[in-house]
Amino acid sequence: MGSNSSSAWAVAGFATALLVAIVVAAFGFLSLLADLEPVGDPAAGILVGPATVAGSVGAFLLLAGTGLTRGLRTWSLAGLALLATWAGGILAGTIAYAASTGTVLAAFLFALAFMTVGFGAIIPVAAALVAVLASATVRAQRGGVERPRWPWERDDDL
Repeated sequence: MGSNSSSAWAVAGFATALLVAIVVAAFGFLSLLADLEPVGDPAAGILVGPATVAGSVGAFLLLAGTGLTRGLRTWSLAGLALLATWAGGILAGTIAYAASTGTVLAAFLFALAFMTVGFGAIIPVAAALVAVLASATVRAQRGGVERPRWPWERDDDL
């Protein structure tokens, strides 16, 4: 692990924060526009939605950090991000729903539906988009592109 590895993990961290921001904004706007609750099942409890998002986002962070460090191609990373966040959301949603209801099969079916056709489907799509942006950032850094500088950081000799 060198500076490239730590840089890739830093980009993965910021990409994960961007993913959380996109998901929260998309859930909020869609909820307001459609006048729907993100988790419409009252039996689910109040922690199923946040747990599902946390599971998906955690899967994204691990995948992005390792994928960017190993230099996965952009579209491979995007496809894996879509699958990992979808599966992570199903796993976390199943556990959270089963914890509040006690029925594992119903919990799995709920989580599968939520992550495939419900509000949760936003998460994998957003993760794929963010993975493309993160990959482009790391590839640009490896190609020698530096971060933008504030005016007071620039050389006056230009």
